[in-house]
Amino acid sequence: MDIKNIISFIKEAELFRTMTNKELEILAPLFEIQEFKEKEEIFVENSERNYLYIVYKGNVDLYKINLFGKETMINFFVKGNSFGESTILDNYPHSTNARAQDDTILFGLHRNNIESLFANNVAISTKLVTQTAKLISRRIRRTTNQVSGPGAQYASGKTRLEHDLLGEREVPYEYYYGIQTLRALENFNISGVSISHYPNFIKALAQVKMGAALANKEIGELDSTIADAIVQACSEIANGKYHIHFVVDLFQGGAGTSTNMNANEVIANRALEILGHEKGDYIHCHPNNHVNLAQSTNDAYPTALKIALLYSNHSITKELKLLIDSFRKKANEFANVIKMGRTQLQDAVPMTLGQEFEVYAITLEEEIMRLNDNSYLFYEVNMGGTAIGTGLNANPKYKEPCVKYLSEITGMPIVLATNLLEATQDTGSYVMYSSALKRLAIKLSKICNDLRLLSSGPRAGFNEINLPKMQPGSSIMPGKVNPVIPEVVNQIAFKVIGNDLTVSFGAEAGQLQLNVMEPVIAQSIFESLELLSNGMSTLRLRCIDGITANEDVCKKMVENSIGVITALNPVLGYEKCTELAKEALEQNANVYDLIISKGYLTREQLDTLLSPMAMAIGS
Repeated sequence: MDIKNIISFIKEAELFRTMTNKELEILAPLFEIQEFKEKEEIFVENSERNYLYIVYKGNVDLYKINLFGKETMINFFVKGNSFGESTILDNYPHSTNARAQDDTILFGLHRNNIESLFANNVAISTKLVTQTAKLISRRIRRTTNQVSGPGAQYASGKTRLEHDLLGEREVPYEYYYGIQTLRALENFNISGVSISHYPNFIKALAQVKMGAALANKEIGELDSTIADAIVQACSEIANGKYHIHFVVDLFQGGAGTSTNMNANEVIANRALEILGHEKGDYIHCHPNNHVNLAQSTNDAYPTALKIALLYSNHSITKELKLLIDSFRKKANEFANVIKMGRTQLQDAVPMTLGQEFEVYAITLEEEIMRLNDNSYLFYEVNMGGTAIGTGLNANPKYKEPCVKYLSEITGMPIVLATNLLEATQDTGSYVMYSSALKRLAIKLSKICNDLRLLSSGPRAGFNEINLPKMQPGSSIMPGKVNPVIPEVVNQIAFKVIGNDLTVSFGAEAGQLQLNVMEPVIAQSIFESLELLSNGMSTLRLRCIDGITANEDVCKKMVENSIGVITALNPVLGYEKCTELAKEALEQNANVYDLIISKGYLTREQLDTLLSPMAMAIGS
């Protein structure tokens, strides 16, 4: 690429807008052109910081990975965006990861060239540092807003005047939401958790609005210029940008109208910027007339919710599979550890510790199928039904292409409900899916109950397994270590069970043509998904992977257990075995010695019949 093209491109980047043409002529030859394939890492956390980058082609994800290996999207860069600006100020390692979302071309300015500029050109250096400080300041302010809440967003004091049915209000100038979102902020200060906490929901809302815009453009209801701006805005939001402007509480009256309008306003104001207009200049792109065209909250909100839950289902089943793998690894590790099985907390018959852990893997495997089966109900949507399912204010030609585009955008087999009136008021899919989450929670809680029992002691309990020691267990009892990880998963299960009851009440509380309780249904299911996903990660990494077996304790319990006499029923008969068991208990006698002393069997015969491993494998 020649220098003129490089200059033409970089001068549009925010970081270099204050540069003169002569300064750009000095800078341009210093840039390296770097190409990255789709999903290729550009840099990783804690790696050496060497480049300032500008995106020339493609898209870049900036993200972090937590202790459990989960990715959290931080930002999304498109053509003309810069990142890695801290290279200009310091040489600290990267604190995040960057990855090419698709085939990407970047302009890279190496640290060595930056240092050379600092040594030889004071004017360029000063401008670079000044612009970098401004960019970083904006990003810090955005992060502060996320932490401290919407009230912090009145940063500059500048506002714009907007109006709605109830009158006029001043809206913070910098932010993309509008007057209806502002009213929702004031009305619904309930949980303190905004919809920005659930990125899948925001992504799905943007995809619904994108599908609607494309459909309206196709049938001639929406001007192509406006439609294209809406689609671009939706694409940016779906890819992680502007999420901090989705500020309304998930708890809200109005069946989700505030959430829908929050999306409409953010998309409209971003589209206005794309079209070259000021935010709030709605004559060119209106939240209701254009972004919400042919829609109602009553079809857009539940459709977005269903798509978001489909994305979330993929995440939770992925986490569940990892937990199953951990249990299966332990099953293999403990395959030869003989122990006593129990029924009603009483000695039963021998088994292996490996069998016990394999059962945990199998029972959880069933839940993947249950979750997936119930999530398939979310593929059916009511787009085009508008207010109650009759399709009022929507072109009859709109609904089929809308669902077609939505399926293409999401990559999911989204289909139109057969009867939109029924689909608009029906919340049965949420009830079914929430019940599957409850079933998973109950199974996890039962497993954690077992782990707490099996690890109880160490002197006055079962003490068959050791859980990883995570923290001191008492403020008064020295040496005590509690099973804190299974305990917290138990508590998660209780909350999920309670959330399922809330979903049931929410579904029951609908009247006539609409169920207005969908926000609390959404909040309950999203919370259950998040709690279970985090809980399973914690259980896997901080408990299951570190469990060890006390083999001698397990073996001793088998050898001293009255339960082994069960294996002698076919040889000695039930009555004689009952007498032996009673006598062994009363005299605290060893079963082997008692049988031999009575002349019922020889030691060789007993060794064969009472082989713990033989009994454990059912041979």
